[in-house]
Amino acid sequence: MDPLVESVIDISDSPAALKSHADMVLERARWASQTFQRYDRERTQAVVRAVAEVAYEKAAHYAQWAVDEAGFGVVEHKVLKNQLSSVPLVDHYESWDFVNPRIDEAMKIVEIPKPAGVVFALVPSTNPISTVYFKVLSCLMTRNAVVMSPHPAVKKSCVDAAKTLAEAAVAAGAPESIIQVIEEPSIPLVDQFMKSDKTDVILATGGTPMVRAAYSSANPAIGVGPGNAPCYVDDTADLKQAAKHIVESKSFDNSVLCTNESVVITLESVATQLRKELERANAYICDEEETDRLRRFLFHDRGFNVEALGQDATWIAQEVGIRVPPKTKILVTPIDYIGVEEKLSKEKLCPVLGFYVASSPNQALRQARALLRLSGAGHSAAIHSEDSQAVMDYAAAVEVYRVVTNAPCSQGAAGFATNLAPTFTIGTGFFGRSSIGENVGPQHLVNWTRIAYHADAGSPMGDFLKARMNWTGPLPQAPADGVPNSPSPQPIRSASTAPRASAGGSGSPDAMRDEIRRIIAEELRAALKG
Repeated sequence: MDPLVESVIDISDSPAALKSHADMVLERARWASQTFQRYDRERTQAVVRAVAEVAYEKAAHYAQWAVDEAGFGVVEHKVLKNQLSSVPLVDHYESWDFVNPRIDEAMKIVEIPKPAGVVFALVPSTNPISTVYFKVLSCLMTRNAVVMSPHPAVKKSCVDAAKTLAEAAVAAGAPESIIQVIEEPSIPLVDQFMKSDKTDVILATGGTPMVRAAYSSANPAIGVGPGNAPCYVDDTADLKQAAKHIVESKSFDNSVLCTNESVVITLESVATQLRKELERANAYICDEEETDRLRRFLFHDRGFNVEALGQDATWIAQEVGIRVPPKTKILVTPIDYIGVEEKLSKEKLCPVLGFYVASSPNQALRQARALLRLSGAGHSAAIHSEDSQAVMDYAAAVEVYRVVTNAPCSQGAAGFATNLAPTFTIGTGFFGRSSIGENVGPQHLVNWTRIAYHADAGSPMGDFLKARMNWTGPLPQAPADGVPNSPSPQPIRSASTAPRASAGGSGSPDAMRDEIRRIIAEELRAALKG
């Protein structure tokens, strides 16, 4: 072996090696995105539909895998989330055209869609497969390439899911490398992808530090913020229905959706009856001592106890020594105030719900605002009321961009129990220090070039009903070694479509590391000669 190569054999995690890795993956994605943008809407939709159908078929398989791998969540609920993020998601956007120009003859404006290009997408551990599905299909609908970066806790299931969708996309006619995935994610490697000038936009779904890193990358980023949804139940609400929705929402996938209710805020006149209805819906109302046990278990000096993340209510109760009925779905903890000192008024990604009784509607609104000042600004809130004015007052008061009314907040804010756009990336807008306040969807991955004619009525507009976009279709081959437009006898088989069990194929991790080492060795030789 070349002594210089041997001397650098263990530098695969060096900044230069990580940058080379990111560059190769992103160059493949760049070529794929440029090729995909040559497709017309019919060809694009064929790819999207094929991938969505495979995703739907595999929904249960990956739901079980994700729960087994992460160690939390509810399989049947993850099946539902995975299914809703596949064919129904595509159905929702069926009438949206992200490919053809839009013509407004009255305004004399023509708009031509321009995809972002290369999307770097972060995947959280809480909603892993549904997020993979959602982001992949959003990118395909808009003719973007996507590179997925799964949370390490769920990387095996996410990597396999991404490869399955990539294979389906290529089989349906998509370019090679249109979907890629980082098989061994690490913070330094993810940082290289986020900071690379070859990344066009970052879809950041995950913890606050990672989302902030995305915004600090110097690349455009669409990020989210934490939830901490207040749920106001006033004295006009249908208490039985409200309790049913609250328990249904808070127990859904053991409350890992950041849209779940954090604290119920109600009034003295209905508090007793609401407690009874919650119990009938399989909630367990804790006494003062049990509430204190939960407070100490769920929160420590470093914050939320991740051992409780997405665990069953009965498991949590057993851990703290509380005897509850076996059918218990959520634990309700009465609290006397909302603020920094009351840890149970913080976000809780588990089926534990705070319960606060306000002395008046005005105080209820003030406490809802106080809850959002702790965390969750811009995210979501819920209200159960039959008074339209009360709903209007509440929505005007709380600093969020989604107010779910008379529906479960977990599913409602995500667009699965309301007519909001279905999503697993919740924009928190200006209140939450995010660039987008609505539910993120494919429409946010394309911009529009606008042809604008003189506004004067005497100045004619061209006949764009006759003009057509030049859709030339797919190229015959992919680039060699990640370099666009270079001749290659065979298309590259990227990591996204390489055989699953290969040990040394061109897309395998070993082959990637060897290529990185070779590049670095050549750079070192050149530096020494210089």
